[in-house]
Amino acid sequence: MSNTTSKNRFRKINLLSIALLFVLILAGGVVRSTGSGMGCPDWPKCFGGYIPPTNSSQLPADYKQKYVAGRLAKNQRFAKTLDIFGYSDLARRIREDRSILVPEEFNAAKTWTEYINRLIGAASGIFLLLAAIYSFSYSDSNKLIPFLSVFNLILIGFQAWLGSIVVSTNLVAWIITVHLLLALAILTISITTYHLAKVYGRPKLNTGSVTHVVTLLALVLSIVQVAFGAEVREKIDAVANRLQSGYRADWITDAGAIFVQHRDIALLVLLINLALYALIRRTFNRHSLQQQIMSFTFLMIALQIVTGIILSYLSLPPFAQATHILLAALVFGGQFYLMLNLYQSVNIQGARK
Repeated sequence: MSNTTSKNRFRKINLLSIALLFVLILAGGVVRSTGSGMGCPDWPKCFGGYIPPTNSSQLPADYKQKYVAGRLAKNQRFAKTLDIFGYSDLARRIREDRSILVPEEFNAAKTWTEYINRLIGAASGIFLLLAAIYSFSYSDSNKLIPFLSVFNLILIGFQAWLGSIVVSTNLVAWIITVHLLLALAILTISITTYHLAKVYGRPKLNTGSVTHVVTLLALVLSIVQVAFGAEVREKIDAVANRLQSGYRADWITDAGAIFVQHRDIALLVLLINLALYALIRRTFNRHSLQQQIMSFTFLMIALQIVTGIILSYLSLPPFAQATHILLAALVFGGQFYLMLNLYQSVNIQGARK
């Protein structure tokens, strides 16, 4: 196989990896919003098989006791790791958490929701592995591409482990936020390697420091907004547990000031992206990649606002929760790809003279 063929395959596989990562974020949002994290209590199998059961008659004998014991052992190992890094209070809380001893009741819908999430995760891992293999075709011209590709493969392995900890420890608050931000980091690396492979050797484009600064500010605000959104969800989970999943209309009100802060940051995100949109329109013509990226990003922001309104006024429907998370990732991905294309354009003729 020629080096050129390998490079072409890397770009195609990398692009498919990016698409799968967005699908995985959506699947993770569905799992989270439907409470399906323990739908498959074991890993990599599901209730002891590679194909999940569809009814309770297919469940293994004594499955509740077996999987509660496995979950308890996993949490004890994680608590020891936390002790090593100085998080003794959190380790103690995990050890003393008696809720993990209550076995999950079998629910076929939740089981298959989690199983599909795992399949998408496995497919993402396979494509990132293939991307890492083909990335070495660039080792003679840009060593950063294979380095980042291999590093991303390590990250998604760590992310899979962290995901199991998220559900095993009854959704320990800060781990959820780290899990989401790590997903964005993996997405960022994949977008970076795709961009580097696509534009390597082409001339750089100077679009002015103001555009760079505003784009970076928009990106930072999006990250802050995602982090606040994760905290909102953590507060709502606590409220839902306290109310035993009843009184959904009161969940947002009882979440407190964090929801108001999340909403206020959303307004800042909208304003900074309006300013960025005006700058991009002034700097690039309407057929340029930069304007296309910005138009896509602005559309995602508008849709995210719509889903935010639905969440606020329709008592947090699960479909809107998952969509809201996906749209946040699409906004972040669009802004990041725009920033890369400001520093090195794939079409230098796209800028206005």
